[in-house]
Amino acid sequence: MHELAIAQSVIDAVCDHAAGRAVYHVTVDVGVLTAVVPDALRFAFEIAAEGTVADGANLDIRSVPGAAHCRDCGADFPVTDLLLLCPCASADVEIRGGRELRIRSMEVSRECAQPADVETTR
Repeated sequence: MHELAIAQSVIDAVCDHAAGRAVYHVTVDVGVLTAVVPDALRFAFEIAAEGTVADGANLDIRSVPGAAHCRDCGADFPVTDLLLLCPCASADVEIRGGRELRIRSMEVSRECAQPADVETTR
């Protein structure tokens, strides 16, 4: 289950960037050609987040469609799996989308700003 390793990497990066602030929401882009199972990634994310600043954070997974370009006929076409054949039957294709796996955004708590006269009000 490579989803656990992916989830751990996401949690590590999120916690580093959160700088100690609580993380409430994480959005990731996952290409359809990555072979990542969204439900397995959500489950692994919950496990990896336990005891971290991201514990209890919501994970939003955005699916990125697969896309390819045929070098023979010049057509751009969608792909849903790794059987990469152009509608013209050529196998000389370049993948242009669907292999993404990136953190798109995260929502963290905001530290309360101290009043300008904090030293004189204590």
